[in-house]
Amino acid sequence: MESVMNRQKIKPNSVLVSAFKQALPIILGYLPVGFAYGVLARKSGISIDNTVIMSLIVFAGSAQFIAVGLIASGASALSVIITTFIVNLRHMLMSAALSPYLKKWSKLEIAGFTFQLTDESFAVHSTRFANGDTHKSETFLINSIAQLAWVGGTVLGIFSSTLISDVKPMGLDYALPAMFIALLIFQIKDKSHVIVGLITGLLSTALALGGAGQWNVIIATLIGATLGTAVKWGNK
Repeated sequence: MESVMNRQKIKPNSVLVSAFKQALPIILGYLPVGFAYGVLARKSGISIDNTVIMSLIVFAGSAQFIAVGLIASGASALSVIITTFIVNLRHMLMSAALSPYLKKWSKLEIAGFTFQLTDESFAVHSTRFANGDTHKSETFLINSIAQLAWVGGTVLGIFSSTLISDVKPMGLDYALPAMFIALLIFQIKDKSHVIVGLITGLLSTALALGGAGQWNVIIATLIGATLGTAVKWGNK
């Protein structure tokens, strides 16, 4: 409790430095993937303005890549909206997991926080909040720095789109998996976490190969969370 209270007195510069350090793994992942999105969006005929606006308003990597593909294929606006909604259903689970830590936050603050919440920032905040660190300024700085990296990567991709014919040979798709692994390592505290993580990952892969589509993440997460809770209670 004392450490949390002390964090409330940290100088603004220290908060910024701390937020940047925690967001660094996300930055390293978002810059190349945002770059790839910017290139693909422009190659698909999406205007520069709309490409940037999507990164500012939607701010969801998988949904943006799917939207680009659907738009390029001539899909209707309704189908794009429905598809991206289904893809992002996992955000309901993430929000539910973090909500107990935000009871003292105002509705406006929660709205601002959840707007910028992504899979990667969720991983960072899960660790922070579990350790009693719900410092608002630092929380919003982490989210804002992450989004700035995503938008920055998008802009770089836009300006490079005329020079690049295909982003696949550049191997940029490694960035997000590598970043997730790095963030996951910080959350592992004992063998049970490793076991639950491996089972959930294998289950998600099996469901994807079995044709579960975008539901594989949601189903695997629910089963993994249930298993983790059972293990936790069993160890008490």
